Amino acid sequence: MGIYSKFIFPRLMEKALGSEAAGGLRAEVLAVAVGETLEIGFGTGLNLRYYPRSISRLTAIDPEEMLPQLVERRITQAPFPVRRLKLDAQGRLPFDDESFNTVTTTFTLCSIPDTARTLSEMRRVLKSDGELVFLEHGRSDVSGVARWQDRLNPLQRMLGAGCNLNRRIDQIIASAGFEPVDLQRRLLPHAPRIIADLYLGRARKS
Repeated sequence: MGIYSKFIFPRLMEKALGSEAAGGLRAEVLAVAVGETLEIGFGTGLNLRYYPRSISRLTAIDPEEMLPQLVERRITQAPFPVRRLKLDAQGRLPFDDESFNTVTTTFTLCSIPDTARTLSEMRRVLKSDGELVFLEHGRSDVSGVARWQDRLNPLQRMLGAGCNLNRRIDQIIASAGFEPVDLQRRLLPHAPRIIADLYLGRARKS
């Protein structure tokens, strides 16, 4: 992990995704989380303050350890147990089938190289009546914006540590065996349009 990815990018992410507007969306989406919850792509722990007390424990995985002192402080302040694991979600997760009531992913599917593999594992460890809860940015439905997303995506991948601007998040989730039960499209306030198009909601095993 280079200096940019380890020190600079996490702080840029904190500023961009730690805004009040993004926090409101996190709170709205994560409000339905219950029981044993698995978070894919923990990052700097920005979600922790928005989880409801209806979860019994959070298991958070991420292949990198970003801003460890800040993350540890956030974990300590959480009102529920947090188990943090340094793992790549593209491999087989070390959990039994149907271990979790809720699986969450926020601003993560944009940067995972093999989303099909990762979502397959998320589906495996999710209980039959559980829900995948997601808040992601992705491809715009406005053709002009989408063309700019395609043009700028190579640059974004370099500056955003592998983040893609132009993924159709709804299609990615559906093709992995999930059926959205609440899919919304929003714009992230005060963000450049090429990164402002959001996909948020819930999905269950189809």
